[in-house]
Amino acid sequence: MSIPNSKAIESNQSGLHQRLEETVRKHLAYSSRKPIAAHTLKAFEHMQDWIGSRPAPLILDACCGVGESSRRLATTFPGHLVVGIDKSASRLSREHDDPSPDNLLLLRADLNDFYRLLVRSDVQVERHYILYPNPWPKAVHLGRRWHGAPAFADIVAIAGRLELRSNWRTYLEEFQLALEIAGTDSCLDRLRPASPITPFEAKYHASGHKLWRLVAEF
Repeated sequence: MSIPNSKAIESNQSGLHQRLEETVRKHLAYSSRKPIAAHTLKAFEHMQDWIGSRPAPLILDACCGVGESSRRLATTFPGHLVVGIDKSASRLSREHDDPSPDNLLLLRADLNDFYRLLVRSDVQVERHYILYPNPWPKAVHLGRRWHGAPAFADIVAIAGRLELRSNWRTYLEEFQLALEIAGTDSCLDRLRPASPITPFEAKYHASGHKLWRLVAEF
């Protein structure tokens, strides 16, 4: 049996990104006009039909990968509807030993567009999870981090409780500052998971990485 040995994140960036505040304010001031991808619109309409006849609070699991975190959330919150979103059909199609919970829906969609549709349609999200997003640690890739992307304005416009987890504290510190710029307080603390919720969390925890959690209430 191999021992997990995931490498720690390395970055050419020292501290918070120098252009973070400038970038966040720009995205908060201007709305994206990019056309919505057809497959994302279809996925969103499917979700609306699915939740339409189910009067229960909604949980959004963004970038859910193979859907393990979404399945755990659906089991943890049986009185909620859980929607897991990922851009990869291959990841979402991975087979699981157990059948999917009845309160779980997995969808392939572009989250940049999906967030915009959520805001436009005024769909209420009670809990919103972004668990171990790709950190894009090179300084040149700030715009690929969620807090440096145009979608950040839509992320903060979604009502509810937002929780992010990462093994790169800088990512969450930047997101925390971005939330502050947007007028929202948050809490950043060390995470010691008794039962990892995602494959990445399990791998990083087993490799001895420090894990962090950021929580904001809107």
